Amino acid sequence: MGKAIEGGATEYGVKDYHDPPPAPLIDAEELGQWSFYRAIIAEFVTTLLFLYVAVLIVIGYKSQSAADECGGVGILGIAWAFGGMIFILVYYTAGISGGHINPAVIFGLFLARKMSLIRAIMYMVAQCLGAVCGCGLVKAFQKAYYVRYGGGANELVDGYSTGTRLAAEIIGTFVLVYTVFSATDPKRSARDSHVPVLAPLPIGFAVFMVHLATIPVTGTGINPARSFGAAVIYGKDKAWDDQWIFWVGPFIGAAISAIYHQFILRAGAVKAFGSSKSTSY
Repeated sequence: MGKAIEGGATEYGVKDYHDPPPAPLIDAEELGQWSFYRAIIAEFVTTLLFLYVAVLIVIGYKSQSAADECGGVGILGIAWAFGGMIFILVYYTAGISGGHINPAVIFGLFLARKMSLIRAIMYMVAQCLGAVCGCGLVKAFQKAYYVRYGGGANELVDGYSTGTRLAAEIIGTFVLVYTVFSATDPKRSARDSHVPVLAPLPIGFAVFMVHLATIPVTGTGINPARSFGAAVIYGKDKAWDDQWIFWVGPFIGAAISAIYHQFILRAGAVKAFGSSKSTSY
């Protein structure tokens, strides 16, 4: 009988999971692989679909509530829609590109050395372009409603300081990216491999919970591509005035999450300096 100790090993020093090696900073070989371009296309299409559905839901809610204060799905419905859509999209693209749909998530994974710089940049570009195209489709199909109800662009709620709004985006993104790290951790994946739906589910729930908490403060960004795409197509100054919050906040939150997961929970710092005390007894 093995005695479980830190690092997931037994008393015989055998792990029940495998940590993949750190991704190289620059991996030129990726550029010659079809799977690399297929993954980029998947991120583009997935983010397009996410923004298309998300913006339609936001505009639909605003149009219904304008006619009837009790009408529409409400904040709860919007949060469920965003979380549910992320769950669906992550589920069907996880095996192709990882189903990230979010530049902040990409940034966190890059800092944790789970993907190369080239892949990270290309994913972010694909996501931002997908977000722009998704919002463009909404405007093409429902131009009158799109312009009248703000195009689904993030709007900061009055009554909060800039620091509070920035903190809301940082903490919200930390929760999301930390959930991504935990749900896709090799140790957890090995033990929960019989439940293939497990990783997308907590990620979707994280998006749902963060939206409930931050919609009343920032309208909820936590995804720079979502904020960028809506601002580009809506095109009004108000959508750009505080755009920096929806980039700086998520990227800071993602960086903190990467450091916390890799160097504290997974003891990456200890391993890096060769000071790990996980031994067999």
